[in-house]
Amino acid sequence: MVTRSAWGRTAALMSGYSDPTSVEAMAAVAPREHLLFDFGWKFTLGNGADPAKDLGFGNGQGDFAKTGDFEFAKAKFDDSKWRTLNLPHDWAVELPFVRDEVQNSHGFKPLGRRYPETSVGWYRRSFDIPESDKGRRILVEFDGAFRDVLVFVNGCFIGRNDNGYAPFQFDLSDFLAYGKKNYIVARVDASFGDGWFYEGAGIYRHVWLTKTDALHLGKWESYVRSELNGNSAMLTVGTMVKNEGNQVESAKVRWQILDAEGKTVATAEAPAQSIAADGSVNFIATATLANPALWSVEQPNLYQAIVTVESGGKPRDAERVSFGVRTAKFTADKGFFLNGKSVKIQGTCNHQDHAGVGAAVPDALQWFRLAVLREMGGNAVRTSHNMPTPEWVEACDRMGMMMMCETRQMSSNPEGMAQLEVMVKRYRNSPSIILWSIGNEENQLQGPMAEQGARIAAEMVRLCHELDPTRVVSAAVNGNNEQGVSDAFDIIGFNYDLKLPDKYHQEHPNRPIYGSETSSAIGTRGVYASDPLRNTVNSYDGVVPWGETAEEWWKFYGTREWEAGGFAWTGFDYRGEPTPYGWPSINSQFGIVDMCGFPKDNFYYYKAWWGKDPVMHVFPHWNWTGREGDEIPVWVYSNLDEVELFVNGKSLGSQKVPHLGHVEWKVRYEPGAIEARGSKDGKVVLTDKRETTGPAATIRLTADRTDINADGEDVAVIKVEGLDKDGRLVPIANNRIAFKITGNGALIGVGNGDPNCQESDKAPKRSLFNGFAQVIVQTTREPGEIQIEAHKDGWDGANLTPATITIKSKQVELRPTVG
Repeated sequence: MVTRSAWGRTAALMSGYSDPTSVEAMAAVAPREHLLFDFGWKFTLGNGADPAKDLGFGNGQGDFAKTGDFEFAKAKFDDSKWRTLNLPHDWAVELPFVRDEVQNSHGFKPLGRRYPETSVGWYRRSFDIPESDKGRRILVEFDGAFRDVLVFVNGCFIGRNDNGYAPFQFDLSDFLAYGKKNYIVARVDASFGDGWFYEGAGIYRHVWLTKTDALHLGKWESYVRSELNGNSAMLTVGTMVKNEGNQVESAKVRWQILDAEGKTVATAEAPAQSIAADGSVNFIATATLANPALWSVEQPNLYQAIVTVESGGKPRDAERVSFGVRTAKFTADKGFFLNGKSVKIQGTCNHQDHAGVGAAVPDALQWFRLAVLREMGGNAVRTSHNMPTPEWVEACDRMGMMMMCETRQMSSNPEGMAQLEVMVKRYRNSPSIILWSIGNEENQLQGPMAEQGARIAAEMVRLCHELDPTRVVSAAVNGNNEQGVSDAFDIIGFNYDLKLPDKYHQEHPNRPIYGSETSSAIGTRGVYASDPLRNTVNSYDGVVPWGETAEEWWKFYGTREWEAGGFAWTGFDYRGEPTPYGWPSINSQFGIVDMCGFPKDNFYYYKAWWGKDPVMHVFPHWNWTGREGDEIPVWVYSNLDEVELFVNGKSLGSQKVPHLGHVEWKVRYEPGAIEARGSKDGKVVLTDKRETTGPAATIRLTADRTDINADGEDVAVIKVEGLDKDGRLVPIANNRIAFKITGNGALIGVGNGDPNCQESDKAPKRSLFNGFAQVIVQTTREPGEIQIEAHKDGWDGANLTPATITIKSKQVELRPTVG
């Protein structure tokens, strides 16, 4: 299990990434090309109400009347005044905040039909297609965009997509100019939302251009299912082959199974079948894998399957499928078992945005976020409340983090079923996923429309089982689970209300139970008194009326053998839903860590009781000028036997640490230091101290990694701290810091974790919040160095010694990209 410190953890995890099926290996077996389509786009805002400000689109004069008439997707269109950028991109995070209570759940950003001038964006790019591509199938694939997308190529309307989370693709083969330059345009309209939380705006996930033979594998049709039998695993492998050519083809499929070192450990082959023109055929085979290395939280072992279509003795198409071998079983009396071992689900729910970048989270930042949750002892995440980005799932697979994978729309209508089908097909080979979730808190379907809810849920569960018979299906239910959608579920999830699970277990002893959403504890990092005038919440025991503190929910779920565990709301703070306050708060305060990933004090409660290492964390800080003599609550989170507290060297006594609890004292404030000393078996093994510091005098910069890839995608996450003259963190520092980035990189976002901060996420400056801020820099595709300089911003009233850090960007093999 990962136990590295918070800064540097991403480097250790990502440096171990090894893909035994490189681009060269794939190219050797088949002519498929999968090209990253992220670089060199042009962007401009449109207008949802005025066609004259929206490239003339939507003027009511036969917009879709004739194919090929869209001039903005042709060579002569002038986009010279458009902004150049790379994907992923979220333009909502760049917009100003507006005080509009209708927009509070989306982070007070001006999006929606009442803000037509900032709710539509246009993306445009030229690209070359060689003459030699004639006869191939060429598709553009979007991993996700928010929200309603119209795609045009070479003046032709290609298609539309109307949801913000599921991937979509279009076959461009008939519309391309071969041997010439081509033009693609995407109009993205974020006027409508899918959820009640910040969702961003724009093409916020990767885009790809895929080229295949006319005879090729179906999209997300390949699967590998494993069944353990003693010291071996029986693999059932399957796929679909499509023939988009003009004549009948005879084809066979073979599978090559590789271990983590790239060694072939099993093979399988399905006999040849005839595939009609414009037809498709399923292929299935089996293989035996001897002595499989199992996927687990501690050892996330992975295998790769190379799936190859052959016809006429030649490979026609191939793809790589990553999978793991493991068993996952939910029981009604003993909880959850992974590979036959009892494991409590120590999970968090998470939305997909981050400070500085909004919903357009770079791949490396996904790893960073997941490593934060692993460090506190988390072993599972829930993708609240939508199909996740592929990089989040891949990071879970490789880092050993289990997942509750959730779709956005709980409905058996065509759109809902299509979203669910894509999610299950795309991710059914990921060993990290232990259950599918078909929805969240559908009050109508649990209550007044319970009869319809039962039918809808039954259809969705049936589809999940049909596509993936290896996993259980559930949903997050904020009720008693006695009616509506719950009848169809394999396992029962409860949101909050700790009175309900016991009663349900007593009345339904044969149904497995877990906490699908729990806690909703709230707190402002580094703040120790709730103040509605400042929109802050104390870090001791803040909680919403329907929720539970960290201790309350985990004492419940962590001590009942039949409970599988649960998912706390939330791991990270997130934009929107500014609970418990409204304006000027612009994000939630539910997180165990803030928007940047800086730990709140609750982080250490989980680390103590979810982790395996000794933990000692004393709080609050000890800077209380003007409160001399006042009683200050002092808490300690620890998993040791006993803790003794000292104030300026004087003992205030020892306390035994209750199981899954904490210890606390009331201490009259006097400047100096508080120190907690933790003992195990009668010996002091850990100490933790808080000292009264002076004002901030210098800046310290620390990078999660100082050696990153010069691929135009990788990022370094820089922690910015305010220190006093003795080098101690100043826990109340709020100095304004300016940044200068030079060399082979660029600033892509800043943050500080303050739920009430309305400073720009993109400007090269940020205030410290209780001692911390964050800078995210991204490499160019040229190797070299990136220098980050930090100094005080303008008149600050304090002299701060500047700081500089250098990040090296190393030359690496670049992912194949569109020219």
